[in-house]
This record gives sequence, C-alpha cells and structure tokens, in this order.
Amino acid sequence: MLRIFDQASYDVLKRAKVAFIVAAVFTIPGLLLLAVRGPNLSIEFTGGTLVELHALDPAIQTQQIRAALGDAGIPGAEIQTYGAADEFVIRARLESEEITAETTQETERAIEAALTDAFGAGSFEVVRAEAIGPKVGGELRTRAQLALLLAFGAIFVFIWFRYEWRFGLAAVLATVHDIFTTFAFVSYMNLEVSLVVVAGLLTIIGYSLNDTIVTFDRVRENLRRFRRKNIYEILNRSINETLPRTVLTSGTTLVATVALLILAGKVISGFAWVMTFGVITGTFSSIFIASPLLLAVERRWPGEDVRGAKTITSSGAAVVT
Repeated sequence: MLRIFDQASYDVLKRAKVAFIVAAVFTIPGLLLLAVRGPNLSIEFTGGTLVELHALDPAIQTQQIRAALGDAGIPGAEIQTYGAADEFVIRARLESEEITAETTQETERAIEAALTDAFGAGSFEVVRAEAIGPKVGGELRTRAQLALLLAFGAIFVFIWFRYEWRFGLAAVLATVHDIFTTFAFVSYMNLEVSLVVVAGLLTIIGYSLNDTIVTFDRVRENLRRFRRKNIYEILNRSINETLPRTVLTSGTTLVATVALLILAGKVISGFAWVMTFGVITGTFSSIFIASPLLLAVERRWPGEDVRGAKTITSSGAAVVT
C-alpha cells in the first residue's frame, strides 16, 4: 500500500526560522490593513433591518432575491431560508448611520419595491419587518470575542492536565498563530465577518488543536521510548512520524472545504473561505510552528519532562538525572 511521506526524516526544526518569517510576512501586513480599514462586519454585528418574506411564486429563490436587491442598490443583503422552502429571512441595510423606525420602514419599502420590480406584484408577502439595533450587534461582537477567549482557555487547561503547562502554552501560541493568519486572510479578501465566519474561526481552533495534539502525543511517547535522545531529535522524529497522517487528513479535509467553496453558494461562502484557508494554516502550524514553539518554551523554562527523569539545557541537550 502506498504511504505518503513514509520513513520521512526531515529536519523540520532547522527550517523553523524560515517558517516564522513567512508567517510574519503574511500576517503582519494583513493585521495592519485590518486595523486601518476595519473589519467588514455583517448586519448581525452592525445592525440593520430584518424582513421575513413568504414567496407566493415558486420561481422565487435565494439567488434571484439577491440579484434583485443588488440591482436595486441594496448590496450585501443576507438572505436565508427558514421553515419551508418558500419562506425567507432578509437582513439588509441602506446607507444610513442610525437604525431607527424610519430607516427600518425605508429599508422595508426598498426591499418590497425591488422584489416587486423583479417578480411582479402579488408574488410575495412580507410577514414582518423589524430593526436589528446596534446594541444587539454589540452584544453579538462581545459574545463572539468571549467564545474565542474561552476556546483558548479551554485548550490551555486541557493540555496542561493532559500533558504539562509547557505543552499547553506551545499549543495555545500555535493556535493564536492560526487565528491571526486567518484574520490577515479575511482582511486581504475583505470577507464579510458574520456569525458564520466566527463559527469557522472556532472550527479552525478545534481542527488545528487536533493536529497539534497528535504530534504532541507522539512526542510524549517518544520521550518514554528514547530516554537518551535530546528534545530536538525527539521533536523532529515525532513530526516526521505523524507527517503522513497530518498530510492525508488535511488533504481530505481540504477537498471537502474546496467543494463547499465551489458548490455551496454565497450564503456560506465566508465560512467556506475561512475553513479552506484554516485547513492550510492549521497544517502549516502543526508542522512548522507548534513543535518549534515547544522547543523554545522548554529552553526558556527547562524542567522535568513527562518521564520525570530529564531536564533540558539551554542548548536543547538532554541531561539524564
């Protein structure tokens, strides 16, 4: 049976400096652009008007509604089906600074006029229309940030108890790298940040952590098997041993996310873009970022490893005690 990267023996840690430079060159300009331009927040975060629509004409579909609103000068509307196939939720916002009852009615009238022009009178009915105020958007932003922070905290605590705090710190830092590179990617692509995109970010955290845990698990096993090897050799060996699994898992996941990106349509395109890039950056970090960070942490704060019989010198050499 064909095995990809079978018997691999790459000196991955030797290339860690190049990997960090590549990550910095990609990430820092993107974050600066994000800071200057600001995120492209969706209506869920900024506020707008929500319109529930019941389509009486079976020809009315999500793409046709989006095209009709775009032609009428209402770009960026979020359109989803709910309940039956002929029921839609439209979230839209006109160029107005404040969300008030007047602007809500104005947006509702603009949506009705656009759909009437496109599909004809009597082809739909508006069930309800209401404002999504900026206060609600602010609460959603706060909860999204809290979800990311709690995810990082849970990762650190879990790995601390599963291994030790040095492993947990390295895993959290590697995951922070994934989130920052994804933020930079979102900035470059000017993707609209919605709750769906936040869900993609949380998924990336879990995916990247899974890859990192597999490598760290092998590190722990090899620390017990090769008692007289230094930590540098053990980390390299562990990365190479888990490389076939990492590449195959990432490759199959990437196929699924690319298919989602091509076939799923605009409704979840943001999620598909974030997931596709997240698989790439998560694989990169599990190979080139996580283990070098663990080596750096061990050199900075040397201590007993999982064998309880070894300390790490500043050069990375093993000293059996």
